[in-house]
Amino acid sequence: MAFLVSPGVQVREIDLTNVVPAVSTSIGAIGGPFEKGPVSSVTTVGSEEELVEVFGKPNASNFEWWFTAANFLQYADTLRVVRPASAIVNAGEASGVLIRDDEHYLDSYYAETGDGQVTSNDWYARTAGTWGNSLGLQVCPSRTSFRQDLGVNNLVDGAVTAGATTVTVDDADATGFAFFVGDIIKFHTNDSITATSNGAITTASKNLTVDNNSGTIAVGNRVMGSGIDEIVTVATVTSQTALVLDKAITISDNVSLAFSAYADVEDNNTEYEVVSISSETLTVRLLDDPNGAGIQTAIPDNSYIERRWKFSDLFAGPPDRSAWSIANSRGDNDELHVVVYDTTGDITGSDSTAAGQRTAGVIETFGFLSKNPYAKSPQGDNIYYPNKIFRESKYVLWGDHISTGSNWGTDTTSDYTAVSIITVVAMTGGTDDYSVTAGELSLAYDKLQDDESLDINLVLGGPSSGVADTAAGMDTHVTMITDLVEGRKDCVGFVSPYRAATVGVALSFTQTSNVVNAFNLCPNSSYMVYDSGYKYMYDKYNDVYRFVPLNGDTAGLCANADSVADPWFSPAGYNRGGVRGAIKLSYNPKKSERDELYSNRINPVVNFPGQGVTLFGDRTALTKPSAFDRINVRRLFLVLEKAIATAAKFQLFEFNDTFTRAQFRNLVEPFLRDVQGRRGITDFTVKCDSSNNTQAVIDRNEFVGEIFVKPNRSINFITLSFVATRTGVSFDEVGG
Repeated sequence: MAFLVSPGVQVREIDLTNVVPAVSTSIGAIGGPFEKGPVSSVTTVGSEEELVEVFGKPNASNFEWWFTAANFLQYADTLRVVRPASAIVNAGEASGVLIRDDEHYLDSYYAETGDGQVTSNDWYARTAGTWGNSLGLQVCPSRTSFRQDLGVNNLVDGAVTAGATTVTVDDADATGFAFFVGDIIKFHTNDSITATSNGAITTASKNLTVDNNSGTIAVGNRVMGSGIDEIVTVATVTSQTALVLDKAITISDNVSLAFSAYADVEDNNTEYEVVSISSETLTVRLLDDPNGAGIQTAIPDNSYIERRWKFSDLFAGPPDRSAWSIANSRGDNDELHVVVYDTTGDITGSDSTAAGQRTAGVIETFGFLSKNPYAKSPQGDNIYYPNKIFRESKYVLWGDHISTGSNWGTDTTSDYTAVSIITVVAMTGGTDDYSVTAGELSLAYDKLQDDESLDINLVLGGPSSGVADTAAGMDTHVTMITDLVEGRKDCVGFVSPYRAATVGVALSFTQTSNVVNAFNLCPNSSYMVYDSGYKYMYDKYNDVYRFVPLNGDTAGLCANADSVADPWFSPAGYNRGGVRGAIKLSYNPKKSERDELYSNRINPVVNFPGQGVTLFGDRTALTKPSAFDRINVRRLFLVLEKAIATAAKFQLFEFNDTFTRAQFRNLVEPFLRDVQGRRGITDFTVKCDSSNNTQAVIDRNEFVGEIFVKPNRSINFITLSFVATRTGVSFDEVGG
């Protein structure tokens, strides 16, 4: 504030309304192999449905990891997932390509910004894995490829009898752009009137002059001839030599033209699908007929053929010139359509190549995209096709422009190269690898290390056999997680014993020994929580029952405690410790076995008759006796530390004087009183004054605040004494 020079009033504000902010307590995290999804990056999901959408479904190789994540999401709504970079690649046109995530795509495989790893015409599955091998993709890049009257160059060559499955055409164009596998075709009788163009017309005009016509041309007649590759009709008949067309096209002088009423063959406008092409012979089947029947009514010789794209009925019309291109005087033919579909039925349950399932397997459609990088929709969204697909597709990514030598991707006023052929892409080469190594898991956990930018509270271990299904392999895995939570000091890790310790082991004595011996190898830490085994649950995705590690549930019970009480309440017991979705346990420890487990830092999960499966312990993995050997105390301090540390950041760069210290105490003490009122602590004091902020501390540019709290303790042991007394004895005499 500037000093006043002359008398006056100057106003300033001092904000003393700051409070300790609320902090997250129920955000989970897991690293492990999945069917699909981003690789080596942190992705957040909020439900089991979103887990399926982003990372795929469980299978025989990854169900332990998958259900650990899904089980946690029964109790909480935020989970950070890291998929390790193992020996996996994306399905696509090119082989051996791993696109880790969106950032990697933009840096390396997007033609405009990538580092040159793209090659012409490359499309890829959005994420790595064999799932992408089920994807197919087609691009319809022009009006011509969308729909054509094939006219005089592709007449039916020889009559076709009813029931036939092949049709012969009379031109070698059958092997060129005129027909494509999957085309939908129908037949029209040849009643043409012939004429010859008298003078050329250009796209600037719809007026056509003809001569030598062989009959009466009428309004609605379709016009066919050399260079006419779209449906054009007569709009006005000024005279038999002066016509007006329904659209502006280019026709050279002295071109032989045919004008046809184009009546349908008498089979009720029936359409057929081209199954295969061999030279000039088309194999066809009745469109969308699950039985794949052939020709319904005899087709006369020299009938005309109308073809349209396999997926044309999924769009309002053909790709043409976008409104943006017209308004901004850019080139013609800038639009295209893209369809993504299932080629095997593995994704949708419908195989797009099977009879009757032409569109049943369609996963995504993108219509009226532009080849111009600056094109926009009427709503202002960029509609450049690789950008639109990058923003909206859940299944595919584009690598480079479809046609070598085209001017796609340029901002031009000239017409875009008209590519007549349908681009068909069948994704191949995607690979899986669910046998992640210790090194790969370690790198995945490393992605969760940054406590400043990434908020997590509960780390799920998944199967401790993720490294190796042995005590030693479990120790390696648990140590990784311990290093993570001890390094961050703002979250807790949850692990189960290795699978073979309890699953399939007949004797509970042996199970107890296996579990105890395995965890005795594992680190000592108040930031870790150990449970006793696996639960048996139903896998609805594969219609089987499976044993799944319990740590997803134990972490979830902490999140449940947060929602029904507070983080400093124990997640165990009959009130808050009920495990969901368990049919039975791999190991159901008896009382003596629970005693041994508990004395070795392991929380038993028990199936009590009439009470269900229950977490029956709330110990951390700390070996020494301490308040921090209880989950509720550890989580209480995580909340206090995180919340107060966040609030304390606002003291940075202020003066270390009595005002700032008082401000800090006034900030922290109401927060602690609130926690005390909610039964988290029994008493507290905040020390922040000249006694701990000495001159030496001030001179080092430091600030010291000491918070002393008495945490509330959970009841682990209940003693009930029942005393029988003689009649006439006063209870005061024996009550003590």
